[in-house]
Amino acid sequence: MEDNSVSWKVRAIRGATTATENSVAAIREAVNELMLAIESENSLDVNEIISVTFSVTRDLDAIFPAAIARQRPNWDTVPLLDVQQMHVSSDLEYCIRCLIHFNTADPNQAIHHIYQRGARHLRPDWGFIKARVSTSSSL
Repeated sequence: MEDNSVSWKVRAIRGATTATENSVAAIREAVNELMLAIESENSLDVNEIISVTFSVTRDLDAIFPAAIARQRPNWDTVPLLDVQQMHVSSDLEYCIRCLIHFNTADPNQAIHHIYQRGARHLRPDWGFIKARVSTSSSL
C-alpha cells in the first residue's frame, strides 16, 4: 500500500524594518511595506500561517503593528501578537521586527528573510529585498 500522506513542517520567516517616526501613518506604511515584501518574496499562503509575533522598540507606541497586519486581505484570522523589544541602548530607533511561523508541505522551501530601510544592516548575511509599493488603497 502506497503512503500518500503529506509531511508538513513548521518553518519561520524573519523580517524587520524601521518607521520614520512614532505615528500611526509612519508605522502603517512600514508594516504594510514589510508584510507585502514578505508575502511576495516567500509566496506565503496566509492559510498556512500559524502565528506572527511583532516586536517594536520602546519609542514606537502610536499603534500596534498587529492591528495593521490584521487589516491585510485574509489576515483577520491569523493569530497575531505584539511585544516590546528588549531595550538595548545601541538598538535602532523606530524598529519593527516580526517572526512568522507557518506550515509547509515542502520542507526545502526557500525562505527569504526581509530586512528593509534602517533595519537592512541587522542581518546583512540574509540579504536585503527592496520594498514593493502596494497599489491597494485598503492597506
